[in-house]
Amino acid sequence: MSVADIRQKYEKFELLEASLAATPLEQFTLWFNEALHAQVPEPNAMTLATTGPTGRPSARIVLLKGFDERGFVFFTNYASRKGSELAANPYASLLFFWPALERQVRLEGIIEKVSAAESDEYYYSRPLGSRIGAWVSPQSQPISRAELEARTLELTESLGVSPARPEHWGGYRLKPDYIEFWQGRPSRLHDRLVFKREIDGPWSSLRLAP
Repeated sequence: MSVADIRQKYEKFELLEASLAATPLEQFTLWFNEALHAQVPEPNAMTLATTGPTGRPSARIVLLKGFDERGFVFFTNYASRKGSELAANPYASLLFFWPALERQVRLEGIIEKVSAAESDEYYYSRPLGSRIGAWVSPQSQPISRAELEARTLELTESLGVSPARPEHWGGYRLKPDYIEFWQGRPSRLHDRLVFKREIDGPWSSLRLAP
């Protein structure tokens, strides 16, 4: 089969203005809960897109670890490539794709670090191996597998069972000013309903052509 012949029919749901929630947070909460109920694999997995100093984009999968009216939170190594790019340009995009529900959610906005207290709270909730892993990995830097395993053994012994959160590791919050809800529809006439706002201003909604 040719790659060009791979096709998917989209006919499970619709997204109309009459059924759209009053706010994007309410709409996202509804869809996220439906993804959980449908047992979508890793429903909190999202693509994070950033740009480097030259404008060259890069993207990777990260995990959503919290969301509320303040924004959408994930955690990582601040010294990683994504961390360096966010320090140079604190704007980013997130993308959720739930193929079992034929849905996407796109978010764009400004990024800020979460408080040290929020980073601590999440860090200490993680399994011990993950906490040690935050110390072990110089994320995005060249390393051999042997060196990585040697560092793991060394730091597992030296850090003990209660390692403190490293300063180079913590959370980011994306504060969206654009959230698009995409629902697949037949004949590629998909529903795309968008919430937009100026920072901290009121939300407005509109439909985009598919």
